[in-house]
Amino acid sequence: MNLLRSLLFYFGYFLAIFVSGVLFLPVAPFLALPSRYRLLNLYNHFITAWFRWTCGVTYRVRGRENLPAGACVILANHQCEWETLYLQVLKPPVCTVLKQELLRIPIFGWGLRLLHPIGLDRSKPARAMRQVLGQGVARLQEGLSVLIFPEGTRVDPGHRRRYNKSGAVIACRAGVPVLPVAHNAGERWPGRHWIKNPGVLNVVVGQPIDTVGRTPEEVLAEVEAWIESQLAEISEVPRPVEAKPAVNASSG
Repeated sequence: MNLLRSLLFYFGYFLAIFVSGVLFLPVAPFLALPSRYRLLNLYNHFITAWFRWTCGVTYRVRGRENLPAGACVILANHQCEWETLYLQVLKPPVCTVLKQELLRIPIFGWGLRLLHPIGLDRSKPARAMRQVLGQGVARLQEGLSVLIFPEGTRVDPGHRRRYNKSGAVIACRAGVPVLPVAHNAGERWPGRHWIKNPGVLNVVVGQPIDTVGRTPEEVLAEVEAWIESQLAEISEVPRPVEAKPAVNASSG
């Protein structure tokens, strides 16, 4: 059954990419940024809904009332592709920090470029860090929230990786709050396998964490402690105590 559900899901997944490329991409460059987000986010809305319908997944989202009115830095754990789609529609418009290779994917990458992401070359960590800090603050000043996965790469459920502080640094420099988000999406949408798993997908949105007058290290420690405490509660796979070192630049 999981095999059949997954095949049906990917049929709709690739069809949605094709339809979006034909109908949305020719129009999107001529729209103002807020309208562009609303149009291109139709793809993300469809995929997250299609995943729920075809793969027998139930969403439980807590903490929507914690979404701040203004721009913020969203820090979330990273397990699979699902959260990269869902967090785009949680608090739009949002600029995502991601690996630049994604921008080269036909149709999908073209759409990403139109949403003003921060594409990083992870082979040049020092340059990537400068790029994140400079462009991240600029995006916040433009009114866009910034989404960063502080683990720097996808981390399978039941594993940990040390958090990178770039997101906390951006938030402290810009004086905006950090919005922590925890989820167990990798248990339903495995990052290394194409067969999906039915069950409950939990998402918890925390209260915004103030950054004014605080150091990035203090903010990051609070974010990591909160996310890990939530993962210990919502995950079906036990959480490890030790974390592996993070990669140098956060990306999707």
